[in-house]
Amino acid sequence: MSALEKALNHSKNLGIDECEIVIVKKKIITVRITDSEITEIKQNFDENFGIRLIHKNKIVSIQTTNQQNIEKEIDDAFQISSGLKPREFWSGLPYKLTPKQLEGVFDEKLEKISGGKVMDIAQNMINSANNNKINTITGSLNIVSEQYEIANSNGLDLKDKATYISGIINAESEYGTIPVSGIGHASCRTLSNFSAEQIGEDAKIMSVESINPQKIDSGRYSIIFEPYSVGELLAFVIASNFNFKTFVEKKSCFSNNFEEKIAIDEFNLIDDPHIPEGIGTKSFDDEGIETKKNDLIKNGIFKNTFSNLFDSYKEGKQSTGNASRIGSPMGRSSEPIPVATPHNLKVSSGNTSQEEMIKNTKHGLLIGRLWYTYAVNPIKGDFSCTARSEIRIIEDGQIINSGRSVRIIHNLPSLLKNISEIGNNQKNIIQWASLPSITPSIKVENITVNSI
Repeated sequence: MSALEKALNHSKNLGIDECEIVIVKKKIITVRITDSEITEIKQNFDENFGIRLIHKNKIVSIQTTNQQNIEKEIDDAFQISSGLKPREFWSGLPYKLTPKQLEGVFDEKLEKISGGKVMDIAQNMINSANNNKINTITGSLNIVSEQYEIANSNGLDLKDKATYISGIINAESEYGTIPVSGIGHASCRTLSNFSAEQIGEDAKIMSVESINPQKIDSGRYSIIFEPYSVGELLAFVIASNFNFKTFVEKKSCFSNNFEEKIAIDEFNLIDDPHIPEGIGTKSFDDEGIETKKNDLIKNGIFKNTFSNLFDSYKEGKQSTGNASRIGSPMGRSSEPIPVATPHNLKVSSGNTSQEEMIKNTKHGLLIGRLWYTYAVNPIKGDFSCTARSEIRIIEDGQIINSGRSVRIIHNLPSLLKNISEIGNNQKNIIQWASLPSITPSIKVENITVNSI
């Protein structure tokens, strides 16, 4: 008898109202790059189980790797549940679903990739970053293949196969007056759409062009945020404001602005769970609810939030299909209690190339990478970040020099209303330990920066 059958049958025999079990089988290949060479390659196989029990509206959870012990763990959890507070608003786990078939989410070549091929990809990342002005190359390559299954006592039984590949290179140079670095990154779901060479090339160019940076005077600038830095803002500043739980608790800086204009007309922010090659693309969420495209900001107007079952039921609403059991380094996990997250945060492309943005900038900065990005006052939308890599100083439509690091302390509502141009260079982005996004470059006016 499978673990799934064990959990469902045993919970039924105990008279438990509802049982949900998730099973995640995962193969993870990780390559570490240090001092310009491959220093480690490892492969892990994991099988994990997550169980959620609901009885008399009391919710208890279990997570285990031991299939043989599942029945005993359910017994122990059921006993514990008697002392828990009932969640009277709970309205039940979902029922059967026939999921859509999506393209660009599984690649047999990645699932069956050989160790030799993995080494070749990592070495190509290194080779393309090499340059006589680059001193050290570091980075990593992660390839994940997984099988996810979710079933519950209401007859839901869904299976999903997925593959992921993500690589990052950091190229450091001590050639000039101070050390500088550049980053190259790519992520997708199929091997044919992954370019190891482009990762290294992007890191090399960013680093070499950053040599001998000039100090940037504190003041107000037009800033062109490149896709990787926009992804940082989406993941650590913007996304949480559209979480339904945050919104209803009045902890979003837009809690009082539903159906109101919060950005320029041309700005559209979408949670798109069906986009090919998206790291968060899936046909059903991690509770078994069908996923749907969700316009969070449409033509500058705040239109929707995202939620899971628990948070929606609490307010008498329905889930938007955004329950997530976030896995590392990518994909899903067996975490028994899901949280609400967007699947793929997508900023719609504009009509302007990044080159045109630069030509249209009188006094500004081009920023390729942000670090230490966090909300300072989430309710007001204040945030802080450090521009660290690929900073270019722009005067009268031309890049005149590379720039040193600066600190940006700004406000999200102000940022969205001061976007002046949106690029046509959309790119898949996934920040370290964070949310996937698809975004172009964005130019924002009147941002105060502080020299470091």
